Amino acid sequence: MDLLNTRPHGADDLFPEALDTAEEAGAALRPFGESDTAAPTPERIAEVRGLRTILMDLVRAPDSAEAAARRAELTERASSVTLRQDFSEPGKVRLRQVGGDPVVGGITRTVAELMADGTWTRIRVCDNEGCRHVFYDTTRSRTQRWHSYATYGNRSNVASYRARKKAGPEARP
Repeated sequence: MDLLNTRPHGADDLFPEALDTAEEAGAALRPFGESDTAAPTPERIAEVRGLRTILMDLVRAPDSAEAAARRAELTERASSVTLRQDFSEPGKVRLRQVGGDPVVGGITRTVAELMADGTWTRIRVCDNEGCRHVFYDTTRSRTQRWHSYATYGNRSNVASYRARKKAGPEARP
């Protein structure tokens, strides 16, 4: 989610692009294998932005007609990374990267793990057009719409209530 939230989103540039500077990009990519000592190359940042776009499209519309094409694109980008099963821990299997860009591999492995354990389907984009922040849906029903109900959900519900009140009784169901 942190990687997806590096994209510019929100009203009035609430969240600007976080991969513009080498320092910010390095901090954002460090959990995926970016070196602590060297700044990410422009090529790596471009590759990560491309991956981020594909992943955002999959989060926004996982069941759309375009989703199959986006999953195929993700598969193609991930093909540059070689992963091997690691059975070194009793009762556990982990994927270990043995080839390809370490950051792309880290992102690919993380997404694969999230998809395999069913967690990926809980990643959502805030329904508020002025926000669009990515969050993890913790509800049992998997229906959370806003990353902050107190801020955006309440505003939406109050606006709906006022619109119904203004329309009068004939507009109510």
